[in-house]
Amino acid sequence: MNQIHQPPFFPESRKPKAGSCSRGVTLIDTVVGSALMLVVFLGIFAAFQLSIDVVTNNRARAGALALMNERMEYVRSLDYASVGTVGGIPSGPIAQSEPVTLSGIPYTRRTTIQYADDPEDGENEADENGRIVDYKQVRIEMSWDSRTGERRVLMVARVEPLNGEEVDCGTPCGTLRIDVLNATSEPVPNARVEIVNDSIVPAVDIATYANDSGRVVIAGAPVASGYEVSVSKAGYNSAQTYASSPENPNPTPAHAAVFQNQTTTVTFGSPDSGIDYLAGKTVRTFSAIDRETWDETFSGDGQVASSTDIAVSAGVARLSGSDPYPSWGELESVLIGPPYLARWREFSWSGSTPEDTSVIFRFLDAYGAPIPDAALPGNAAGFSSPAVDLYGLSTSTYPAIAVRATLSTGDASTTPSVDSYDVLYDYGPVPLGNAAFDMRGAKRIGTDPIVYKYEKSLQTDAQGVLALSNMEWDTYEITIPAASGYELAYSCAPQAEYLPPNAAQSTSLYLTQAAHALTIAVAGGSGESVPGATIAISGPSYAATSTSGSCGRAFFSDIPEGTYGYVVTADGYAGGSGTAPVSGLTVENVVLMPQ
Repeated sequence: MNQIHQPPFFPESRKPKAGSCSRGVTLIDTVVGSALMLVVFLGIFAAFQLSIDVVTNNRARAGALALMNERMEYVRSLDYASVGTVGGIPSGPIAQSEPVTLSGIPYTRRTTIQYADDPEDGENEADENGRIVDYKQVRIEMSWDSRTGERRVLMVARVEPLNGEEVDCGTPCGTLRIDVLNATSEPVPNARVEIVNDSIVPAVDIATYANDSGRVVIAGAPVASGYEVSVSKAGYNSAQTYASSPENPNPTPAHAAVFQNQTTTVTFGSPDSGIDYLAGKTVRTFSAIDRETWDETFSGDGQVASSTDIAVSAGVARLSGSDPYPSWGELESVLIGPPYLARWREFSWSGSTPEDTSVIFRFLDAYGAPIPDAALPGNAAGFSSPAVDLYGLSTSTYPAIAVRATLSTGDASTTPSVDSYDVLYDYGPVPLGNAAFDMRGAKRIGTDPIVYKYEKSLQTDAQGVLALSNMEWDTYEITIPAASGYELAYSCAPQAEYLPPNAAQSTSLYLTQAAHALTIAVAGGSGESVPGATIAISGPSYAATSTSGSCGRAFFSDIPEGTYGYVVTADGYAGGSGTAPVSGLTVENVVLMPQ
């Protein structure tokens, strides 16, 4: 049979046209189209939300205006003498602040009514007719919460007697003015000012706000003493006047007194009573750098990492066996890597080296490799002297070291021996938990005697940290109580320390229990701390070398009492020297001049 091949059949509607091509919808087309649709719908949604907000806020605003007008109509219905607020000056039946709900929307309505002393006819004693209350000013404020935050509307009106004649206070009165300033003596607008006086009838209890000049003026205040004034603002410290008491006989600022036709001014400002942004202060306590010794007394082999032909017994390390002894033996210590290592100081040893024998010491790094001569000169050849200076050995490069002792003899009947060796180092600062301290600010609330606004006994936590929040700007001094058993060796920020407004301050205290110690604080000519300075001290029975830390302090702990000479050198500065008598804890300040 013959196989017949037919061309493919295309229905008329599916046949490709000459000169044309077809393609499907790609993933990119889908993503781009979806993104465009999303943008469109988001725009529509945002416009819808905006329209809802506009309608809602217009509705709320209309309600607020209605409530303000209602209050203002009530004010108009009162006779002039009755226009006032409960606890206010002038006094009257209207609440100073009250919650009000209208159409399901909660509002806060605040009404402030105050006397005004018109300067046109003179103020206070200079008033032409002797009446310092010329008219009353009414201020009604409505506030409510919207989706975008708090909103407010305000209405202000002036109220006068029907006949237009001024009406005096009815009782002797004067003017009380309150000025609210910040740490730099600038006005604090919108500060909340509260004025209370329960000793007069009717009692005064006013809550109002300072104007843009940080000022509140209360004209027509009844003549009396004992006006209690307090000021505050969200995020700021508060301040107040104080009453006289046996503990504070001369308060500052004291409660105010108002006198006939006179202005009494109460100023809350620097240095003692201004208000400004709150700050934070974190106190950290450390044990100051101290000395420690790692020693090997060969009471056992627990500190021997490895040995070859060495015997350890009865507190002595020597060549193993007996006559004849091997010509050579070696032992290595375990790694010596103390926590909080500050600096290596010295290696020393004791033992015996009979004739024709020797003991040589070398130092290894944490990986067992000999420390190169560039870091410890003479290490390749080894050390046989009773003491080896390790001061120049970097603690960052060599946070841990090991000691290798090589014992050798040229006489098979004799062996050298090592009785002990030790490594002296400085460690610290170490966090000191549960450390007690006293902290006092410089602001006063009383004089003669001085009564401080902030004075507390505090304690750090188990990690040596105490975080104090909502602290007001002030100059704080920290002292260590004698009962704690510690003394303040030094702090990077000298005490007392100023805490600025809106700051986050950290203070580190380094404490010591040493009977006699010396702190040398190194500063440049402009008062800057000089870290990395080399300080060498020497006395009748003690000498040591140290470097100043990051805040320019070097601390010599637990040294013998006496007079010490010191020499200070630092790159870029001329050297300094002097003497310091050390008895107890002594601080010596050294100033180096730039070269």
